[in-house]
Amino acid sequence: MADLADDIVLSFHDSCLRQSDVRLLRPPNWLNDKIIGFAFEYFERVQFQDFSSDVTFISPDVTQFIKYSQGDDLAPFLEPLDLSSKKLVFLAVNDNTNLESTGGSHWSLLLYRRDVAEFQHYDSSQGSGNSAPAKLLVKRVQPFLGQSSKITFREMDAPHQQNGYDCGVYVICNTEHLCKQLLQGDTCQIKETVTSASVKQKRTQLLELISSLGR
Repeated sequence: MADLADDIVLSFHDSCLRQSDVRLLRPPNWLNDKIIGFAFEYFERVQFQDFSSDVTFISPDVTQFIKYSQGDDLAPFLEPLDLSSKKLVFLAVNDNTNLESTGGSHWSLLLYRRDVAEFQHYDSSQGSGNSAPAKLLVKRVQPFLGQSSKITFREMDAPHQQNGYDCGVYVICNTEHLCKQLLQGDTCQIKETVTSASVKQKRTQLLELISSLGR
């Protein structure tokens, strides 16, 4: 049960943020699924809403369920997303192995690109071990993509975090950059855009955004 003093700060569509969630945006805190889920929701509902027919952002809590579910259990979650019509599908990968609880120690980003028939894994910490849960997600999601050709899995040369707590912010920044690049035609390279400085700035931007939306 939430602390009685842990008031709701923002209700935004399917996202509900409490004070304890928002405090995580101040370093040196590790982001939880609520903050990443809010960012994905904002991308879908506001920032990239003009591309809603082409892109899907799967929330971290749904991604965790997908990872450890099979067959008939997956259909009610994935079929409504109409993944077979999407050009891009973004999933936040967590190394938590317990379906019954939130947690884990690292976030990374998994992107499905229909144009190249590829799952691309962007991990800000090399050797983190997130390749295994990312590949498990590929196995679960692939049957719902409606793509007959072989889909490959590729580890990408992603921007690297310089500390042990910014992985979730890198997921958000990498997602935003890739949407701008693949949907809006931005020509900047990901390592030019997603830097330790821009990641630090993103924490502040998210705090300001949550504050403005909560007024």
